[in-house]
Amino acid sequence: MKVSKEVSERIRGYVDDHTDEMLRFWETLVNIDSGPDADDGVNRVAHIIGEALEDAGMSVRFVDSNGAGDMLVAESKLSNGKPPMLFTGHMDTVFKKGTSEKNPFRIGEDGKAHGPGVLDMKGGLTIAIFAIKALMDAGFDARPIKCVFAPDEEVLHSHSDVKDLMSKEAEGALAAFNFETGFMDDSFVVGRKGGGPVSLKVHGISAHSGNAPEKGRSAILEAANKVVELESRNQIERGKLINCGKIQGGIGSNTIPGECSIDIAIRYPNSEIREEILEDLNKAAEKNTVPNTWAELDTHNIVLNMETTDGVKALMEHISGTADAIGYGKTGSCVVGGLSDSGIIVAAGVPTVCGMGVQGEGNHTPDEYAVVDSLFRRCWLAACAVYSLEDDFQDQYQNA
Repeated sequence: MKVSKEVSERIRGYVDDHTDEMLRFWETLVNIDSGPDADDGVNRVAHIIGEALEDAGMSVRFVDSNGAGDMLVAESKLSNGKPPMLFTGHMDTVFKKGTSEKNPFRIGEDGKAHGPGVLDMKGGLTIAIFAIKALMDAGFDARPIKCVFAPDEEVLHSHSDVKDLMSKEAEGALAAFNFETGFMDDSFVVGRKGGGPVSLKVHGISAHSGNAPEKGRSAILEAANKVVELESRNQIERGKLINCGKIQGGIGSNTIPGECSIDIAIRYPNSEIREEILEDLNKAAEKNTVPNTWAELDTHNIVLNMETTDGVKALMEHISGTADAIGYGKTGSCVVGGLSDSGIIVAAGVPTVCGMGVQGEGNHTPDEYAVVDSLFRRCWLAACAVYSLEDDFQDQYQNA
């Protein structure tokens, strides 16, 4: 269903009438430190967003993440039995406490906004909240809307249960928009690599290298063998990466080292290669070249890749069609290497398009910026795309 001109103009009119409010909301979020050392700041952001969504008529709950700030879940009170449209994102940034005071939100004469997390992804959160408000103002009642906003995406949910919690909350949704960083060329993300940090700790037997070298079993030597084996499994042309980036072990040259750790980063484009990498890691951990050594493998920080499923392709086509219909302009799609929670959502069976947030560049740096006008344009597009999504969307791509 194409969005009508009347509805498109109503939504655009709402956005145009609330630009100052959107900017103030964006500024408030950016000026709250919500980095990896600021769970209190993440929770402040969550409650500000929660209040805004309650004002829009949604029910809000804060879910204990078991290790990080609270995960925010909001649901519209519409109960027509239809699967909801899902909005996802994260409320944390990479910046430490005190950054917002040194680098506060501000807009330059060039129409670019600056500040920690202005692009990644407090601009996207602002778009999501006001797209919902614009939909409510336009009388949208085709299906419920649900929001799931994570507290710790930037640290890959390494100390929480958010990956499992988010997956459960996503189940059964019709489709999802993830409001991560938008690209300057107006392309949206339909695929992402998976990966993340892996730890391999090797245990040997310490001994004095001069007095009793025969009693020792070198953990460093065993780790070196494992590094050579793992690096030999790389197939960069297939997108398969096992990078042994850091190795630490031993206490000095006169001691046979009893322990050694390897910090590894992996990347993969699809589930097939993910399983290959996991098999490679497990084999390397289990196989010992140096007798009486053993290893511990920790893969719990790995983030799922975002598969480009038929549903993802169909949702992207819908967004592009909506953009053409309302006069937004041409859009494109891309597959990128950066990780996001979109992989979790797609793995839960929900077609997802990522990169729906504000456009800009410089993620994770002091020079991060966002294009202010894209805050309003993308809010308009997201709301119109939700409004015009058909009830039989799943049937359309499953029967294609």
